[in-house]
Amino acid sequence: MKATQFFVSTLKEAPADAEVVSHKLMMRAGMIKRLGAGIYNYMPMGLRVIRKVEKIIREEMDAAGAVECLMPVIQPAELWQETGRFDKMGPELLRVKDRHGRDFIVQPTSEEVITDIARQELRSYRQLPKNFYHIQTKFRDERRPRFGVMRGREFTMKDAYSFDRDVEAAGRSYDNMYQAYCKIFDRLGLQYRAVAADTGAIGGDRSHEFQVIAETGEDAIVYCPTSDYAANIELAEAVALLPSRGEALQPLAKTPTPGKSTCEDVAQLLGLPLSQTVKSLVLATDEQDARGVVAKTQVWLLLVRGDHELNEVKAGKVDGLKGGFRFATVGEIEEHFGCKPGYLGPIGLKQPVKIVADRTVAVMSDFVCGANEADFHLTGVNWGRDLPEPDLVADIRNVVAGDPSPDGQGLLAIQRGIEVGHVFYLGTRYSAAMNATFLDENGKPKLLEMGCYGIGVTRILGAAIEQNHDARGIIWPDAIAPFTVVLCPIGMDRSDEVKVAAETLYGALKALGVDVLLDDRGERPGAMFADWELIGVPHRVVLSDRGLKDGQVEYQGRRDEAAAKLPVGDVVGHLKGLLKL
Repeated sequence: MKATQFFVSTLKEAPADAEVVSHKLMMRAGMIKRLGAGIYNYMPMGLRVIRKVEKIIREEMDAAGAVECLMPVIQPAELWQETGRFDKMGPELLRVKDRHGRDFIVQPTSEEVITDIARQELRSYRQLPKNFYHIQTKFRDERRPRFGVMRGREFTMKDAYSFDRDVEAAGRSYDNMYQAYCKIFDRLGLQYRAVAADTGAIGGDRSHEFQVIAETGEDAIVYCPTSDYAANIELAEAVALLPSRGEALQPLAKTPTPGKSTCEDVAQLLGLPLSQTVKSLVLATDEQDARGVVAKTQVWLLLVRGDHELNEVKAGKVDGLKGGFRFATVGEIEEHFGCKPGYLGPIGLKQPVKIVADRTVAVMSDFVCGANEADFHLTGVNWGRDLPEPDLVADIRNVVAGDPSPDGQGLLAIQRGIEVGHVFYLGTRYSAAMNATFLDENGKPKLLEMGCYGIGVTRILGAAIEQNHDARGIIWPDAIAPFTVVLCPIGMDRSDEVKVAAETLYGALKALGVDVLLDDRGERPGAMFADWELIGVPHRVVLSDRGLKDGQVEYQGRRDEAAAKLPVGDVVGHLKGLLKL
Protein backbone atom coordinates (compact mmCIF):
# COMPACT_ATOMS: atom_id res chain seq x y z
CA MET A 1 0.00 0.00 0.00
CA LYS A 2 1.14 3.51 -0.82
CA ALA A 3 0.10 6.40 1.36
CA THR A 4 -1.32 8.40 -1.57
CA GLN A 5 -3.62 5.46 -2.37
CA PHE A 6 -4.70 5.10 1.25
CA PHE A 7 -6.35 7.58 3.62
CA VAL A 8 -4.13 9.18 6.26
CA SER A 9 -5.81 11.79 8.44
CA THR A 10 -4.15 12.84 11.68
CA LEU A 11 -4.84 15.60 14.19
CA LYS A 12 -2.38 17.55 16.32
CA GLU A 13 -4.89 17.82 19.18
CA ALA A 14 -7.58 15.46 20.39
CA PRO A 15 -11.21 16.67 20.51
CA ALA A 16 -12.28 18.10 23.86
CA ASP A 17 -14.67 15.21 24.60
CA ALA A 18 -11.90 12.58 24.40
CA GLU A 19 -11.13 11.41 27.95
CA VAL A 20 -8.78 8.43 28.18
CA VAL A 21 -5.50 7.97 26.29
CA SER A 22 -6.86 5.41 23.84
CA HIS A 23 -9.79 7.65 22.90
CA LYS A 24 -7.50 10.64 22.35
CA LEU A 25 -4.94 8.73 20.30
CA MET A 26 -7.48 6.89 18.15
CA MET A 27 -9.12 10.20 17.29
CA ARG A 28 -5.81 11.91 16.60
CA ALA A 29 -4.52 8.99 14.52
CA GLY A 30 -7.63 9.08 12.33
CA MET A 31 -8.80 5.60 13.35
CA ILE A 32 -12.28 6.58 14.47
CA LYS A 33 -14.64 9.50 13.90
CA ARG A 34 -17.49 10.24 16.28
CA LEU A 35 -20.96 9.97 14.74
CA GLY A 36 -23.04 10.17 17.92
CA ALA A 37 -22.76 9.44 21.65
CA GLY A 38 -20.92 6.11 21.90
CA ILE A 39 -21.18 5.54 18.14
CA TYR A 40 -18.15 5.80 15.84
CA ASN A 41 -17.20 5.47 12.21
CA TYR A 42 -14.21 3.17 11.92
CA MET A 43 -11.94 4.86 9.44
CA PRO A 44 -9.60 2.90 7.12
CA MET A 45 -6.63 3.04 9.51
CA GLY A 46 -8.67 1.70 12.43
CA LEU A 47 -10.50 -0.85 10.32
CA ARG A 48 -7.19 -2.45 9.30
CA VAL A 49 -6.48 -3.11 12.98
CA ILE A 50 -9.96 -4.57 13.50
CA ARG A 51 -9.55 -6.91 10.55
CA LYS A 52 -6.23 -8.17 11.88
CA VAL A 53 -7.76 -8.83 15.28
CA GLU A 54 -10.67 -10.66 13.63
CA LYS A 55 -8.29 -12.76 11.51
CA ILE A 56 -6.41 -14.01 14.57
CA ILE A 57 -9.68 -14.76 16.36
CA ARG A 58 -11.08 -16.65 13.39
CA GLU A 59 -7.94 -18.73 12.94
CA GLU A 60 -7.85 -19.80 16.58
CA MET A 61 -11.59 -20.40 16.83
CA ASP A 62 -11.50 -22.52 13.70
CA ALA A 63 -8.48 -24.42 15.01
CA ALA A 64 -10.39 -25.11 18.22
CA GLY A 65 -13.24 -26.70 16.24
CA ALA A 66 -15.75 -23.84 16.39
CA VAL A 67 -17.94 -23.22 13.34
CA GLU A 68 -18.63 -19.70 12.13
CA CYS A 69 -22.16 -18.48 11.40
CA LEU A 70 -23.79 -15.06 11.44
CA MET A 71 -26.82 -14.07 13.49
CA PRO A 72 -28.83 -10.90 12.87
CA VAL A 73 -28.44 -7.64 14.73
CA ILE A 74 -32.23 -7.24 14.99
CA GLN A 75 -33.89 -10.10 16.85
CA PRO A 76 -37.57 -10.93 17.60
CA ALA A 77 -38.59 -10.06 21.15
CA GLU A 78 -40.40 -13.39 21.49
CA LEU A 79 -37.12 -15.24 22.00
CA TRP A 80 -36.02 -12.84 24.72
CA GLN A 81 -39.44 -13.10 26.35
CA GLU A 82 -38.99 -16.89 26.56
CA THR A 83 -35.94 -16.43 28.79
CA GLY A 84 -37.37 -13.44 30.66
CA ARG A 85 -34.54 -11.16 29.61
CA PHE A 86 -36.76 -8.89 27.53
CA ASP A 87 -38.04 -7.36 30.76
CA LYS A 88 -35.20 -8.24 33.12
CA MET A 89 -32.33 -6.70 31.15
CA GLY A 90 -33.53 -3.14 31.65
CA PRO A 91 -32.80 0.00 29.63
CA GLU A 92 -29.47 -1.25 28.22
CA LEU A 93 -31.53 -3.45 25.90
CA LEU A 94 -32.69 -1.32 22.98
CA ARG A 95 -36.26 -2.28 22.12
CA VAL A 96 -37.82 -1.33 18.78
CA LYS A 97 -41.08 -1.96 16.95
CA ASP A 98 -41.55 -2.66 13.27
CA ARG A 99 -44.29 -1.10 11.12
CA HIS A 100 -46.74 -3.76 12.30
CA GLY A 101 -46.17 -2.94 15.95
CA ARG A 102 -44.23 -6.14 16.65
CA ASP A 103 -41.46 -6.00 19.25
CA PHE A 104 -37.82 -6.50 18.35
CA ILE A 105 -34.50 -5.86 20.08
CA VAL A 106 -31.11 -4.65 18.87
CA GLN A 107 -28.92 -7.46 20.08
CA PRO A 108 -26.37 -6.96 22.85
CA THR A 109 -25.61 -10.71 22.71
CA SER A 110 -27.11 -13.81 21.09
CA GLU A 111 -27.83 -16.56 23.64
CA GLU A 112 -31.52 -16.68 22.72
CA VAL A 113 -30.99 -16.84 18.96
CA ILE A 114 -28.30 -19.51 19.09
CA THR A 115 -30.38 -21.59 21.51
CA ASP A 116 -33.28 -21.34 19.08
CA ILE A 117 -30.99 -22.63 16.32
CA ALA A 118 -29.75 -25.45 18.54
CA ARG A 119 -33.22 -26.67 19.52
CA GLN A 120 -34.15 -26.94 15.85
CA GLU A 121 -30.91 -28.39 14.51
CA LEU A 122 -29.17 -30.40 17.26
CA ARG A 123 -31.59 -33.27 17.68
CA SER A 124 -29.27 -36.18 18.52
CA TYR A 125 -26.31 -36.87 20.81
CA ARG A 126 -24.45 -37.86 17.63
CA GLN A 127 -24.35 -34.17 16.61
CA LEU A 128 -22.60 -33.14 19.83
CA PRO A 129 -20.42 -31.42 20.84
CA LYS A 130 -20.97 -28.35 18.68
CA ASN A 131 -19.66 -24.81 18.98
CA PHE A 132 -21.00 -21.95 16.86
CA TYR A 133 -19.49 -18.47 16.76
CA HIS A 134 -19.96 -15.22 14.93
CA ILE A 135 -18.35 -11.78 14.78
CA GLN A 136 -21.14 -9.24 14.74
CA THR A 137 -22.21 -5.73 15.63
CA LYS A 138 -23.70 -5.36 19.11
CA PHE A 139 -25.57 -2.51 20.75
CA ARG A 140 -25.97 -1.72 24.44
CA ASP A 141 -27.73 1.50 25.34
CA GLU A 142 -25.20 2.69 27.91
CA ARG A 143 -26.49 5.41 30.21
CA ARG A 144 -23.26 7.37 29.81
CA PRO A 145 -21.11 6.13 26.94
CA ARG A 146 -17.52 7.20 27.43
CA PHE A 147 -13.88 6.38 26.78
CA GLY A 148 -14.31 5.98 23.02
CA VAL A 149 -14.38 2.32 21.96
CA MET A 150 -13.85 1.20 25.56
CA ARG A 151 -17.46 1.84 26.57
CA GLY A 152 -19.37 2.69 23.45
CA ARG A 153 -22.96 1.82 22.61
CA GLU A 154 -22.28 0.13 19.28
CA PHE A 155 -19.34 -2.26 19.12
CA THR A 156 -18.12 -5.45 17.49
CA MET A 157 -17.91 -8.66 19.48
CA LYS A 158 -17.04 -12.26 18.81
CA ASP A 159 -19.42 -14.49 20.69
CA ALA A 160 -19.34 -18.29 20.63
CA TYR A 161 -21.72 -20.85 22.11
CA SER A 162 -20.98 -24.48 22.88
CA PHE A 163 -23.55 -27.28 23.16
CA ASP A 164 -22.83 -30.55 24.93
CA ARG A 165 -24.58 -33.65 26.17
CA ASP A 166 -23.57 -33.48 29.84
CA VAL A 167 -21.68 -31.45 32.43
CA GLU A 168 -18.42 -33.32 31.92
CA ALA A 169 -18.45 -32.73 28.16
CA ALA A 170 -19.39 -29.07 28.70
CA GLY A 171 -16.36 -28.75 30.97
CA ARG A 172 -14.13 -30.01 28.16
CA SER A 173 -15.63 -27.46 25.77
CA TYR A 174 -15.04 -24.72 28.33
CA ASP A 175 -11.41 -25.76 28.78
CA ASN A 176 -10.97 -25.90 25.01
CA MET A 177 -12.23 -22.33 24.64
CA TYR A 178 -10.12 -21.16 27.57
CA GLN A 179 -7.01 -22.47 25.82
CA ALA A 180 -8.10 -20.95 22.50
CA TYR A 181 -8.47 -17.57 24.19
CA CYS A 182 -4.99 -17.83 25.66
CA LYS A 183 -3.64 -18.49 22.17
CA ILE A 184 -5.60 -15.53 20.76
CA PHE A 185 -4.28 -13.05 23.32
CA ASP A 186 -0.76 -14.46 23.04
CA ARG A 187 -0.87 -13.86 19.29
CA LEU A 188 -2.31 -10.38 19.72
CA GLY A 189 0.90 -9.53 21.58
CA LEU A 190 -0.82 -8.18 24.67
CA GLN A 191 0.10 -8.61 28.32
CA TYR A 192 -2.96 -10.15 29.94
CA ARG A 193 -4.23 -12.26 32.81
CA ALA A 194 -7.01 -14.83 32.83
CA VAL A 195 -8.81 -14.41 36.15
CA ALA A 196 -11.66 -16.23 37.86
CA ALA A 197 -14.73 -13.99 37.70
CA ASP A 198 -18.32 -13.59 38.78
CA THR A 199 -20.84 -14.75 36.19
CA GLY A 200 -23.00 -11.65 36.59
CA ALA A 201 -26.31 -11.14 34.81
CA ILE A 202 -25.53 -13.61 32.03
CA GLY A 203 -25.74 -16.53 34.47
CA GLY A 204 -23.87 -19.77 34.91
CA ASP A 205 -21.45 -20.92 37.57
CA ARG A 206 -17.97 -21.07 35.98
CA SER A 207 -16.37 -17.99 34.54
CA HIS A 208 -13.03 -16.41 33.64
CA GLU A 209 -12.26 -12.92 32.43
CA PHE A 210 -9.35 -12.12 30.14
CA GLN A 211 -7.94 -8.82 31.31
CA VAL A 212 -5.40 -6.70 29.43
CA ILE A 213 -3.05 -5.22 32.01
CA ALA A 214 -3.18 -1.41 32.01
CA GLU A 215 -2.79 1.21 34.73
CA THR A 216 -5.91 2.94 33.45
CA GLY A 217 -8.04 -0.21 33.64
CA GLU A 218 -11.44 -0.02 35.33
CA ASP A 219 -11.14 -3.49 36.88
CA ALA A 220 -8.98 -4.55 39.81
CA ILE A 221 -7.23 -7.87 39.24
CA VAL A 222 -6.10 -9.87 42.23
CA TYR A 223 -3.23 -12.34 41.81
CA CYS A 224 -0.56 -14.14 43.74
CA PRO A 225 2.95 -13.52 42.30
CA THR A 226 4.19 -16.85 43.70
CA SER A 227 1.33 -19.06 42.47
CA ASP A 228 -1.25 -19.36 39.69
CA TYR A 229 -4.05 -17.80 41.71
CA ALA A 230 -5.82 -14.94 39.93
CA ALA A 231 -9.34 -13.53 40.20
CA ASN A 232 -11.37 -10.42 39.60
CA ILE A 233 -11.70 -8.47 42.84
CA GLU A 234 -15.44 -9.19 42.81
CA LEU A 235 -14.66 -12.90 43.18
CA ALA A 236 -11.27 -12.98 44.90
CA GLU A 237 -11.58 -14.92 48.14
CA ALA A 238 -10.72 -13.02 51.31
CA VAL A 239 -9.54 -15.37 54.06
CA ALA A 240 -9.81 -14.57 57.77
CA LEU A 241 -6.79 -12.50 58.79
CA LEU A 242 -6.67 -14.02 62.29
CA PRO A 243 -6.09 -17.73 62.89
CA SER A 244 -8.62 -17.84 65.73
CA ARG A 245 -10.57 -15.59 68.07
CA GLY A 246 -8.49 -14.15 70.88
CA GLU A 247 -9.46 -14.07 74.53
CA ALA A 248 -11.54 -11.11 75.78
CA LEU A 249 -9.12 -8.86 77.69
CA GLN A 250 -11.06 -5.56 77.87
CA PRO A 251 -14.34 -4.69 79.56
CA LEU A 252 -17.23 -3.53 77.43
CA ALA A 253 -17.41 0.27 77.68
CA LYS A 254 -19.57 3.00 76.19
CA THR A 255 -17.10 5.61 75.02
CA PRO A 256 -17.87 9.20 73.95
CA THR A 257 -16.90 9.91 70.33
CA PRO A 258 -18.48 13.33 69.68
CA GLY A 259 -18.81 14.11 65.99
CA LYS A 260 -16.76 11.04 65.01
CA SER A 261 -18.99 8.99 62.73
CA THR A 262 -16.39 7.16 60.62
CA CYS A 263 -14.13 4.31 61.64
CA GLU A 264 -11.11 6.37 60.62
CA ASP A 265 -12.09 9.28 62.87
CA VAL A 266 -12.96 7.00 65.80
CA ALA A 267 -9.67 5.10 65.56
CA GLN A 268 -7.73 8.36 65.49
CA LEU A 269 -9.65 9.77 68.47
CA LEU A 270 -9.12 6.63 70.56
CA GLY A 271 -5.52 6.08 69.47
CA LEU A 272 -6.32 2.63 68.10
CA PRO A 273 -5.42 0.94 64.82
CA LEU A 274 -8.20 1.14 62.24
CA SER A 275 -8.10 -2.66 62.11
CA GLN A 276 -9.54 -2.74 65.65
CA THR A 277 -12.79 -1.11 64.52
CA VAL A 278 -15.84 -2.70 62.89
CA LYS A 279 -17.92 -1.02 60.19
CA SER A 280 -21.72 -1.48 60.05
CA LEU A 281 -23.63 -1.57 56.75
CA VAL A 282 -27.39 -1.97 56.70
CA LEU A 283 -29.20 -3.73 53.85
CA ALA A 284 -32.81 -4.70 53.27
CA THR A 285 -34.63 -7.41 51.33
CA ASP A 286 -38.27 -7.17 50.28
CA GLU A 287 -40.75 -10.00 49.83
CA GLN A 288 -43.56 -9.24 47.40
CA ASP A 289 -47.05 -10.69 47.27
CA ALA A 290 -48.81 -11.98 44.17
CA ARG A 291 -49.70 -8.43 43.16
CA GLY A 292 -46.07 -7.28 43.33
CA VAL A 293 -46.64 -5.27 46.50
CA VAL A 294 -44.00 -5.44 49.23
CA ALA A 295 -45.46 -7.67 51.94
CA LYS A 296 -42.45 -8.06 54.23
CA THR A 297 -39.07 -6.37 54.64
CA GLN A 298 -36.06 -7.95 56.34
CA VAL A 299 -33.25 -5.70 57.58
CA TRP A 300 -29.68 -7.02 57.57
CA LEU A 301 -26.58 -5.76 59.38
CA LEU A 302 -23.31 -6.59 57.60
CA LEU A 303 -20.11 -6.17 59.59
CA VAL A 304 -16.67 -5.68 58.04
CA ARG A 305 -13.43 -4.53 59.60
CA GLY A 306 -12.93 -0.77 59.63
CA ASP A 307 -10.11 -0.86 57.09
CA HIS A 308 -12.02 -3.14 54.70
CA GLU A 309 -14.75 -2.48 52.12
CA LEU A 310 -17.97 -4.39 51.48
CA ASN A 311 -18.01 -6.47 48.29
CA GLU A 312 -21.58 -6.21 47.04
CA VAL A 313 -21.20 -9.11 44.61
CA LYS A 314 -20.16 -11.41 47.45
CA ALA A 315 -22.94 -10.03 49.64
CA GLY A 316 -25.40 -10.96 46.91
CA LYS A 317 -24.38 -14.62 47.28
CA VAL A 318 -25.19 -14.82 50.99
CA ASP A 319 -28.21 -16.98 51.82
CA GLY A 320 -31.17 -14.65 52.13
CA LEU A 321 -29.59 -11.94 49.99
CA LYS A 322 -29.34 -13.95 46.76
CA GLY A 323 -32.72 -12.75 45.52
CA GLY A 324 -31.54 -9.15 45.52
CA PHE A 325 -31.03 -6.51 48.15
CA ARG A 326 -30.95 -2.76 48.59
CA PHE A 327 -29.40 -0.41 51.10
CA ALA A 328 -31.82 0.30 53.92
CA THR A 329 -33.51 3.69 54.14
CA VAL A 330 -32.77 6.13 56.95
CA GLY A 331 -36.26 5.45 58.29
CA GLU A 332 -35.67 1.69 58.39
CA ILE A 333 -32.30 2.23 60.08
CA GLU A 334 -33.78 4.47 62.78
CA GLU A 335 -36.64 2.03 63.33
CA HIS A 336 -34.30 -0.92 63.94
CA PHE A 337 -31.28 0.78 65.53
CA GLY A 338 -32.80 3.82 67.19
CA CYS A 339 -30.06 5.95 65.67
CA LYS A 340 -29.03 7.62 62.43
CA PRO A 341 -26.16 6.16 60.37
CA GLY A 342 -22.66 6.84 61.69
CA TYR A 343 -22.96 5.26 65.11
CA LEU A 344 -24.53 1.88 64.28
CA GLY A 345 -23.57 -1.46 65.79
CA PRO A 346 -24.91 -4.93 66.65
CA ILE A 347 -25.62 -4.28 70.38
CA GLY A 348 -28.79 -2.69 71.77
CA LEU A 349 -31.03 -3.05 68.74
CA LYS A 350 -34.61 -1.73 68.81
CA GLN A 351 -35.82 -4.47 66.50
CA PRO A 352 -34.17 -7.76 65.46
CA VAL A 353 -32.01 -7.80 62.33
CA LYS A 354 -30.06 -10.55 60.56
CA ILE A 355 -26.36 -10.15 61.34
CA VAL A 356 -23.73 -11.25 58.83
CA ALA A 357 -20.10 -10.99 59.94
CA ASP A 358 -17.18 -11.08 57.58
CA ARG A 359 -14.76 -13.93 58.24
CA THR A 360 -12.22 -11.62 59.83
CA VAL A 361 -14.79 -9.83 62.01
CA ALA A 362 -16.06 -13.19 63.27
CA VAL A 363 -12.69 -13.92 64.91
CA MET A 364 -12.01 -10.42 66.25
CA SER A 365 -11.96 -9.66 69.97
CA ASP A 366 -11.99 -6.43 71.98
CA PHE A 367 -13.21 -4.53 68.92
CA VAL A 368 -14.87 -1.13 68.56
CA CYS A 369 -18.30 -0.57 67.01
CA GLY A 370 -21.15 1.94 67.09
CA ALA A 371 -23.25 2.15 70.27
CA ASN A 372 -26.52 2.92 68.43
CA GLU A 373 -26.45 6.33 70.06
CA ALA A 374 -25.20 9.54 68.45
CA ASP A 375 -21.66 10.52 69.54
CA PHE A 376 -20.93 7.18 71.24
CA HIS A 377 -19.12 3.96 70.36
CA LEU A 378 -18.60 0.72 72.27
CA THR A 379 -15.07 -0.46 73.00
CA GLY A 380 -13.96 -3.88 74.22
CA VAL A 381 -16.72 -5.69 72.32
CA ASN A 382 -16.51 -9.49 72.23
CA TRP A 383 -18.59 -12.18 70.58
CA GLY A 384 -20.30 -14.55 72.99
CA ARG A 385 -19.79 -12.33 76.03
CA ASP A 386 -21.37 -9.08 74.86
CA LEU A 387 -23.47 -10.17 71.91
CA PRO A 388 -24.62 -13.48 70.40
CA GLU A 389 -22.67 -15.16 67.64
CA PRO A 390 -23.58 -13.73 64.21
CA ASP A 391 -26.42 -15.32 62.28
CA LEU A 392 -24.05 -15.93 59.39
CA VAL A 393 -20.30 -15.78 58.80
CA ALA A 394 -19.32 -15.19 55.17
CA ASP A 395 -16.64 -13.72 52.93
CA ILE A 396 -18.23 -10.33 52.16
CA ARG A 397 -15.25 -7.99 51.76
CA ASN A 398 -12.83 -6.93 49.06
CA VAL A 399 -9.35 -8.33 49.41
CA VAL A 400 -6.48 -5.88 49.82
CA ALA A 401 -2.87 -6.15 48.68
CA GLY A 402 -0.88 -8.18 51.17
CA ASP A 403 -3.73 -10.48 52.19
CA PRO A 404 -2.81 -14.19 52.25
CA SER A 405 -3.55 -15.95 48.98
CA PRO A 406 -6.47 -18.40 49.33
CA ASP A 407 -4.27 -21.17 47.96
CA GLY A 408 -1.79 -20.67 50.79
CA GLN A 409 1.07 -20.00 48.35
CA GLY A 410 1.96 -16.40 49.20
CA LEU A 411 0.50 -12.92 49.48
CA LEU A 412 -1.94 -11.23 47.12
CA ALA A 413 -1.13 -8.30 44.83
CA ILE A 414 -3.54 -6.09 42.89
CA GLN A 415 -3.16 -4.50 39.47
CA ARG A 416 -5.53 -2.78 37.05
CA GLY A 417 -6.93 -4.40 33.95
CA ILE A 418 -9.35 -3.95 31.06
CA GLU A 419 -11.73 -6.80 30.37
CA VAL A 420 -11.55 -7.84 26.71
CA GLY A 421 -12.77 -11.43 26.89
CA HIS A 422 -15.00 -13.58 29.06
CA VAL A 423 -15.79 -17.31 29.07
CA PHE A 424 -18.85 -18.72 30.88
CA TYR A 425 -20.22 -22.16 31.62
CA LEU A 426 -23.98 -21.60 31.38
CA GLY A 427 -25.29 -25.09 32.10
CA THR A 428 -28.98 -25.36 31.20
CA ARG A 429 -30.09 -21.84 32.03
CA TYR A 430 -31.07 -21.02 28.44
CA SER A 431 -31.79 -24.52 27.16
CA ALA A 432 -34.25 -25.09 30.02
CA ALA A 433 -36.00 -21.77 29.46
CA MET A 434 -36.31 -22.46 25.72
CA ASN A 435 -36.76 -26.26 25.89
CA ALA A 436 -33.64 -26.97 23.82
CA THR A 437 -33.23 -30.73 24.05
CA PHE A 438 -31.55 -33.61 22.21
CA LEU A 439 -32.17 -37.34 22.23
CA ASP A 440 -29.58 -39.46 24.08
CA GLU A 441 -28.55 -43.05 23.26
CA ASN A 442 -31.76 -44.34 24.81
CA GLY A 443 -33.94 -42.01 22.80
CA LYS A 444 -34.77 -39.88 25.83
CA PRO A 445 -34.76 -36.08 25.64
CA LYS A 446 -32.12 -34.23 27.66
CA LEU A 447 -31.39 -30.55 27.99
CA LEU A 448 -28.35 -29.24 26.15
CA GLU A 449 -25.47 -28.09 28.35
CA MET A 450 -24.22 -24.70 27.17
CA GLY A 451 -21.21 -22.43 27.41
CA CYS A 452 -20.71 -18.95 25.97
CA TYR A 453 -17.49 -17.16 25.10
CA GLY A 454 -17.11 -13.48 24.18
CA ILE A 455 -14.30 -11.24 22.95
CA GLY A 456 -14.72 -7.48 22.55
CA VAL A 457 -13.12 -7.05 19.14
CA THR A 458 -13.27 -3.25 18.95
CA ARG A 459 -12.55 -2.94 22.68
CA ILE A 460 -9.24 -4.72 22.10
CA LEU A 461 -8.08 -1.66 20.14
CA GLY A 462 -8.63 0.63 23.11
CA ALA A 463 -7.12 -1.83 25.57
CA ALA A 464 -4.04 -2.38 23.42
CA ILE A 465 -3.43 1.38 23.21
CA GLU A 466 -3.96 1.89 26.95
CA GLN A 467 -1.25 -0.73 27.50
CA ASN A 468 1.07 0.41 24.69
CA HIS A 469 1.63 4.12 24.18
CA ASP A 470 4.07 6.92 24.95
CA ALA A 471 4.20 10.68 24.58
CA ARG A 472 4.54 10.36 20.80
CA GLY A 473 1.49 8.16 20.26
CA ILE A 474 0.42 4.54 19.89
CA ILE A 475 2.80 1.57 20.00
CA TRP A 476 1.03 -1.34 18.27
CA PRO A 477 2.17 -4.93 18.66
CA ASP A 478 3.34 -6.26 15.30
CA ALA A 479 0.37 -8.63 14.92
CA ILE A 480 -2.35 -5.97 14.93
CA ALA A 481 -0.66 -2.79 13.73
CA PRO A 482 -2.45 -1.12 10.80
CA PHE A 483 0.82 -1.51 8.90
CA THR A 484 3.81 -3.49 10.13
CA VAL A 485 6.50 -1.48 8.34
CA VAL A 486 6.47 2.06 7.02
CA LEU A 487 9.02 3.31 4.50
CA CYS A 488 9.76 7.02 4.80
CA PRO A 489 11.67 8.29 1.75
CA ILE A 490 12.87 11.86 2.24
CA GLY A 491 12.58 13.97 -0.91
CA MET A 492 11.21 11.08 -2.98
CA ASP A 493 9.56 13.59 -5.32
CA ARG A 494 12.92 15.31 -5.92
CA SER A 495 15.42 12.44 -5.96
CA ASP A 496 15.35 9.61 -8.49
CA GLU A 497 17.87 7.67 -6.37
CA VAL A 498 15.62 7.84 -3.30
CA LYS A 499 12.55 6.97 -5.36
CA VAL A 500 14.17 3.93 -6.97
CA ALA A 501 15.59 2.67 -3.66
CA ALA A 502 12.23 3.12 -1.90
CA GLU A 503 10.28 1.40 -4.67
CA THR A 504 12.79 -1.47 -4.77
CA LEU A 505 12.63 -2.02 -1.00
CA TYR A 506 8.86 -1.70 -1.07
CA GLY A 507 8.59 -4.38 -3.75
CA ALA A 508 10.97 -6.72 -1.93
CA LEU A 509 9.02 -6.49 1.32
CA LYS A 510 5.67 -6.95 -0.43
CA ALA A 511 7.05 -10.06 -2.12
CA LEU A 512 7.83 -11.46 1.35
CA GLY A 513 4.26 -10.84 2.45
CA VAL A 514 5.16 -7.95 4.75
CA ASP A 515 2.32 -5.50 5.42
CA VAL A 516 4.33 -2.47 4.31
CA LEU A 517 3.28 1.09 3.54
CA LEU A 518 5.34 3.45 1.37
CA ASP A 519 4.80 7.06 2.40
CA ASP A 520 4.94 8.78 -0.99
CA ARG A 521 3.02 11.90 0.10
CA GLY A 522 6.05 14.19 -0.13
CA GLU A 523 5.68 15.37 3.48
CA ARG A 524 8.51 17.06 5.36
CA PRO A 525 10.53 14.55 7.48
CA GLY A 526 9.33 15.91 10.83
CA ALA A 527 5.66 15.78 9.87
CA MET A 528 6.04 12.37 8.26
CA PHE A 529 7.79 10.84 11.28
CA ALA A 530 5.27 12.40 13.68
CA ASP A 531 2.36 10.88 11.76
CA TRP A 532 3.73 7.33 11.90
CA GLU A 533 4.81 7.60 15.51
CA LEU A 534 1.29 8.78 16.38
CA ILE A 535 -0.30 6.00 14.33
CA GLY A 536 2.07 3.52 15.96
CA VAL A 537 3.59 1.55 13.08
CA PRO A 538 6.12 -0.80 14.78
CA HIS A 539 8.98 -0.59 12.25
CA ARG A 540 10.20 2.45 10.28
CA VAL A 541 12.84 2.65 7.56
CA VAL A 542 14.06 6.09 6.41
CA LEU A 543 15.73 6.53 3.03
CA SER A 544 17.51 9.75 2.10
CA ASP A 545 19.98 11.02 -0.48
CA ARG A 546 22.67 11.47 2.16
CA GLY A 547 22.22 7.99 3.56
CA LEU A 548 22.07 6.27 0.21
CA LYS A 549 25.34 7.94 -0.86
CA ASP A 550 26.91 6.12 2.09
CA GLY A 551 25.05 2.93 1.18
CA GLN A 552 22.88 3.14 4.29
CA VAL A 553 19.29 3.53 5.50
CA GLU A 554 18.01 4.26 8.99
CA TYR A 555 15.90 1.73 10.90
CA GLN A 556 13.97 2.58 14.08
CA GLY A 557 11.61 0.37 16.04
CA ARG A 558 8.65 2.21 17.54
CA ARG A 559 9.93 1.59 21.06
CA ASP A 560 13.51 2.55 20.19
CA GLU A 561 14.87 5.87 21.44
CA ALA A 562 17.08 6.41 18.39
CA ALA A 563 17.53 5.17 14.84
CA ALA A 564 20.24 2.72 13.77
CA LYS A 565 22.10 2.86 10.46
CA LEU A 566 21.95 -0.28 8.30
CA PRO A 567 23.59 -1.13 4.99
CA VAL A 568 21.00 -0.95 2.22
CA GLY A 569 21.64 -4.60 1.37
CA ASP A 570 21.00 -5.71 4.95
CA VAL A 571 17.66 -4.02 5.65
CA VAL A 572 15.44 -6.78 4.22
CA GLY A 573 17.28 -9.44 6.19
CA HIS A 574 17.12 -7.32 9.32
CA LEU A 575 13.35 -6.93 9.00
CA LYS A 576 12.92 -10.64 8.21
CA GLY A 577 14.67 -11.42 11.47
CA LEU A 578 12.58 -8.98 13.49
CA LEU A 579 9.34 -10.19 11.93
CA LYS A 580 10.37 -13.86 12.17
CA LEU A 581 9.76 -14.46 8.47
